[in-house]
Amino acid sequence: MTRIEECILYRDFENQEVLDEVTAMINDYQTKKLDESDKEKFYACLNQLVEMANAYGLSGNLWHAYLTYLLINKENAFSTSCEIVGHVGGSINQMAKHDFARFKELFDFDIRVFDQAFHSGDCDIICNYENTDRTNKLYNQRVRDRIMELSEKLSAALDTEEFMEQMIQFYKEFGVGKLGLHKAFRIDHVDGEVEIVPITNIAHVHLDDLVGYEIAKQKLIDNTEAFVKGKKANNCLLFGDAGTGKSSSIKGILNEYYDQGLRIIEVYKHQFQDLNALIAQIKNRNYKFIIYMDDLSFEEFEIEYKYLKAVIEGGLEKKPDNILIYATSNRRHLIKENADDKGGTRQDMHTSDTVQEKLSLVYRFGVTIYFGAPNKKEFQQIVQTLADRYQLKLSTEELLAEANKWELQHGGLSGRTAQQFIDHLLGKTEDK
Repeated sequence: MTRIEECILYRDFENQEVLDEVTAMINDYQTKKLDESDKEKFYACLNQLVEMANAYGLSGNLWHAYLTYLLINKENAFSTSCEIVGHVGGSINQMAKHDFARFKELFDFDIRVFDQAFHSGDCDIICNYENTDRTNKLYNQRVRDRIMELSEKLSAALDTEEFMEQMIQFYKEFGVGKLGLHKAFRIDHVDGEVEIVPITNIAHVHLDDLVGYEIAKQKLIDNTEAFVKGKKANNCLLFGDAGTGKSSSIKGILNEYYDQGLRIIEVYKHQFQDLNALIAQIKNRNYKFIIYMDDLSFEEFEIEYKYLKAVIEGGLEKKPDNILIYATSNRRHLIKENADDKGGTRQDMHTSDTVQEKLSLVYRFGVTIYFGAPNKKEFQQIVQTLADRYQLKLSTEELLAEANKWELQHGGLSGRTAQQFIDHLLGKTEDK
């Protein structure tokens, strides 16, 4: 008899319906109570296993993959401790071993016996499932492959101790739950509560893809490396002209340091009042979080920046050491300033106080990095570098002549314009 209902830590899963249904059928099979009335339930479970496999890109034994999925996503006192220190002791360790013994029973049960019971060959397909290579799955390939590897190791574990050791190693290396298995997130409101939602389709931008800006990139790298290594680091403001690679640099940083525990949560201006609730959810996790604010700026009438000021520095609660704020903006000072702020006629008698109020936000970013528009020569160098990278077969003279015409018609000198021009050429090449 399966004893999954006796679990202490590993219970009340999301997506638990298949677990409940299949374990009930296993018990019925073992007690010889399984009959044709269970057939519809059987096929409903197979359908959910296939849908899960399609969503996450999983292959192999889908029953084992599903059980592995439950274990790697369950945040409890044991799994969240393991992601920080690896092996843990005490009673919590004994409880986890107690639960893993019950899950090992499920891994050891061969569900292909249901093919005999229901005169079917479909469980054999489920146990040897081949997925498509379609992109845009909910896990990136590296994490998906590691999940399948873990599933195979759990299936082959000789005893509960080996089973448990594999789980501990996974938690230590990858973490647990959505924060461990995804790179980037946004926040949303679910039933009135702030919820962290994974972003599953991330641009594979790397810092080397951004041509030029070596000093700016190095400044960002130095600060981020200090952060992921547990050293002192600063909040960062990347400011400057549009299309110069500010947002791409942030994406490149994420892809560069994800393996070292870096995660990014994108927050929009209208969500700043949710920052305290967000921080409460991530401050005790074994990851380094960048709260990312893209294209940040405020008009004079907007007061959301006051929430941000309090969170960055100034509230009673100290900002946790595993959280930094990175923002990009076309404005150096973030908040719109008027000529009146500099001494013109206005109703506010204390104009210097008004200026300081508006500047106080940007002063809370310890590192400011400037991304300026390239000059003509720098623009041409970007175009030439991108053309070489994509192996475009055009003479230098023809390439630069076309690039000059393109930038005059499409937004001027910037790295974005150069990339758009190269994309245009690549599109023409593909059509031939």
